[in-house]
Amino acid sequence: MSAKLEFKAKNVDKAVKLASAELNLPKNELKYEVLSYGSSGIFGLSRTKKAKIRVQLPEDTPVPDEKAESAIEDRIKADDIRPSNDRVGLDTDKKKANGADDPDGPKQFSFSDDATEMGRLVLQRIVDAITADARISVEKDADRLLFNVNGGNAGILIGKRGQTLDAIQAIVNKVVNKHNQNRTRVLVDIEGYLETRKENLEKMALRLAEKSKRIGKPMTLGPMNAYDRRIVHLALQDFSAVQTRSRGDGPLRKLVILPKKKNAARR
Repeated sequence: MSAKLEFKAKNVDKAVKLASAELNLPKNELKYEVLSYGSSGIFGLSRTKKAKIRVQLPEDTPVPDEKAESAIEDRIKADDIRPSNDRVGLDTDKKKANGADDPDGPKQFSFSDDATEMGRLVLQRIVDAITADARISVEKDADRLLFNVNGGNAGILIGKRGQTLDAIQAIVNKVVNKHNQNRTRVLVDIEGYLETRKENLEKMALRLAEKSKRIGKPMTLGPMNAYDRRIVHLALQDFSAVQTRSRGDGPLRKLVILPKKKNAARR
């Protein structure tokens, strides 16, 4: 029975090249199965996952001994994992390449295995890139995970009509739920903005519902994210004269307030 060896690299193609070089076999003669295609993380903000292949050696191919396998592993590590700044014995050029001696160079970041803590760290990195002196606290309950941002320039973090905040929240949501089988509802709030937006949306929903009831025509609200649509749905769930429907595709679907027929309202 022929032996099998596993190789890891940044992607499958590099893993195949590495196997070809180490086993001295042309790539088109390699028989392998892909165990993992790897992942580059989310916008470079969370940890990467290497690609892994399992190569079946031809019958006449000698199996590398432990020393050879160790050398292969060392080469994998050297080629595919950037050295951290605190490793001893790095030469000057490698240190500069990794930003060890250059304060303006690339920095190494590590992340927690806990999804909540990883989300907080990623959010802190994003916020720090936009404004200074912002602090983040976390509130967690059964159905949601809330990150509160206080300090810094709240206006820039929120953006026009909350668009910057929505984008930040989308990234943090991806980070938190990337490997989470039971998805968590993630919210990012800045200086209590979500509560203010909730109150404004509820007032607008009631105003448009009254108008829809009065003129007997549907009222369409502009593109809204899932959080805002939910606020409107809940605000009007006890308003017997109208009903709400989401229409369209994508993350920013539209919400329509429809007047109920009089006989349906009586029921």
